Amino acid sequence: MTIEVSTSNDVRRDLGGGVLSVTINRAEKRNPLSLGVLDSMRRIFTDAADDPAITVAVVTGAGSKAFASGGDLAELSAYRTREEAEAISRHGKAALDAIRLFPVPVVARLNGVALGGGAELALACDLRYASADASFGYIHGRLRISPSWGGGKDLVRAVGPAKALQLMATAAIVDANEAHALGVIDQVCPRNTPFDAWFEERMAALSQQPRALMRACKSIALAARTPPGGEADRLETEHFTELWCHDDHWNAVARRAGSIR
Repeated sequence: MTIEVSTSNDVRRDLGGGVLSVTINRAEKRNPLSLGVLDSMRRIFTDAADDPAITVAVVTGAGSKAFASGGDLAELSAYRTREEAEAISRHGKAALDAIRLFPVPVVARLNGVALGGGAELALACDLRYASADASFGYIHGRLRISPSWGGGKDLVRAVGPAKALQLMATAAIVDANEAHALGVIDQVCPRNTPFDAWFEERMAALSQQPRALMRACKSIALAARTPPGGEADRLETEHFTELWCHDDHWNAVARRAGSIR
């Protein structure tokens, strides 16, 4: 089954100085990932893959509170069948795979919370640079579901099976420094240091490198990364679909909706 969606106007694309910047522009809602947002990100990265002007890419969220707060529950709660759940999984995987396979390094600029699907988005990027106030959490379990956009194997690759299992099973939210210690964040801006200036310094070090070198480095990194598809992705979609359609999930969604009214 295919869910018909229109690409979203909630994603901003900017290109300058060899840097492709892709911003989720929904700060008023903490930058949730709707299907339209995901499709727009897939299209942007797919269309830009052959652009020789791009040396490095950045994914971030608008505002100062959230990188991406997860899937857009207000939208996704309308989809209840197994076929629709599988389509949600395919949508997210296609978008994040376009980032994973992008031919130059992609940096997640973690300006705030990265939760659930937003944490999967962060780990689909090659590097993660975070503000001191950022936080990270595979909180899918709070809604009684599992990762579905390829983020399960990304988490295992980043921190190892035991720590990945703990983060998924407890649905814990960890601050930037703890996430750095675990290995899911690469660098954290020191507190009381302006994040924008700190981040731009690091991007300058990447964007000034020769484009051919950056493509070669990304190619080498990709060769060591589990490719999209295969048994891990099949199992992830299978488990997500089963859990999405279970009463435990919809009861958790109802409780969450009631708590934020």
